[in-house]
Amino acid sequence: MAGNGLPSLGRVKLTDLVPSEGLPSDSYKLSVSTLSQSLAQFSAAIIQFPTSDGALLRSGLDSAHLYFQQKEAYPSSELIHANDSCEWCKTTGYYADPQQWLETYDYRPSITPAEPSSGMEFPPGGLPDIFGLLGKAARDVLDAISYYMNLRSSPFTEILDNVPLRSREISSSVLSVCCHGRPSFPGAQNHNLTTQDDSQLIMFPDHEHQVDKSLISIVKPDKAGFHVRDFHGQWILVDWDLGPQEAVVYPGLALYQATAGYVNPGLHQTENNNMPGNIYGRCSLVFKLMPKSMTSLSCSEMRAAGHGVEAQFQLPIPVDDFMQRSHPTDQLFNRNAFQSFSFPTVQDGPWMNEMLV
Repeated sequence: MAGNGLPSLGRVKLTDLVPSEGLPSDSYKLSVSTLSQSLAQFSAAIIQFPTSDGALLRSGLDSAHLYFQQKEAYPSSELIHANDSCEWCKTTGYYADPQQWLETYDYRPSITPAEPSSGMEFPPGGLPDIFGLLGKAARDVLDAISYYMNLRSSPFTEILDNVPLRSREISSSVLSVCCHGRPSFPGAQNHNLTTQDDSQLIMFPDHEHQVDKSLISIVKPDKAGFHVRDFHGQWILVDWDLGPQEAVVYPGLALYQATAGYVNPGLHQTENNNMPGNIYGRCSLVFKLMPKSMTSLSCSEMRAAGHGVEAQFQLPIPVDDFMQRSHPTDQLFNRNAFQSFSFPTVQDGPWMNEMLV
């Protein structure tokens, strides 16, 4: 597989992933193949937005800088994030996690953010537009994966939010504006970091990797520092050469469950290195396409498409139960027994031959 694999993280234009009626175009089939192969090899891919959308993402990051810069150095106790899995679909507004040296502002449509300590504070700007942009992109990526796996069109519609939301519905998906390592944040003084010298800090050794419980996650950082674990178990820096209109996409645990383990989740971590002269920390926009809380994750679509479903995936799991469970990553999959996508080549079968005609 290594010989037929991609040499680096796959890049696809979002416009090429938008499906249309009738037979798929060559550009669609090639983009779907590149995306899926990149997810299988690297657990991540890079999607390219139109130039105008890149300007929106840039303005969102600029707004994030200003928002976190004016935050108090020591947030009040009620704003300390306790990582309560029972509240996974209700988070909104500002939260702080000093242990991870992380601050987050969650935007969730239909919920009005309220901060008890500063009622006059304005949230980061442009969030409704960015939410819509990244939400549409995440759904297009999900449909592209479904096409590659020979599932029916939009197979996950029943577990996704309505578009648009109906009256009194609250979004399950969330847009998080994140800031790692703000110099004035208390974690900057208290975090357990390993130093090479007085002026340089490297990634702290006790930092555990993260895995999202989403279907699809998209992250747009303001600077490099986002690592994802690849097929070989190696950590790769995936955002070192992102363009202004580019973002990183990776699967989450919910998609792993719904595809019977065929799509591995992206294990990731963010560097918390000291950045000389940087007063903002490392900011990013993170969108998570989440399943609705009152639905279940089932592998019925996989069975209908003829894919084998192992015993651990046979029974549907209520989404609320899934979100509240712990999921040790060493028990989720074995990278040495990789069962994800098989990559068709020119010699392997008609699918790729047809695509290259």
